[in-house]
Amino acid sequence: MQLDDLLRRYFATDDPHSIGPAALSAGIEHCLVDLGLEKDPGKRFALWSLLFMLGAAPDLDVAFENEEEREAARNFMELLEAGESNLREGG
Repeated sequence: MQLDDLLRRYFATDDPHSIGPAALSAGIEHCLVDLGLEKDPGKRFALWSLLFMLGAAPDLDVAFENEEEREAARNFMELLEAGESNLREGG
């Protein structure tokens, strides 16, 4: 799953800056439903990652069945945090 594909599927655009509040809310709700139904671990991770970036991800113990998946999600969160820190510091 590519980010631009997920954005088009859930928000009808691949430009996150053009998503209005109503479309954001509806897209997040749709994504949460699909996360709950998805069985493929990779697709679940992609959906959770999108929700995390939007500030709407469920807790790790709710979203992921095993510790390896939760650890991968923790690593993803740390990478995003490090990237944001680098941007703030001008690096």
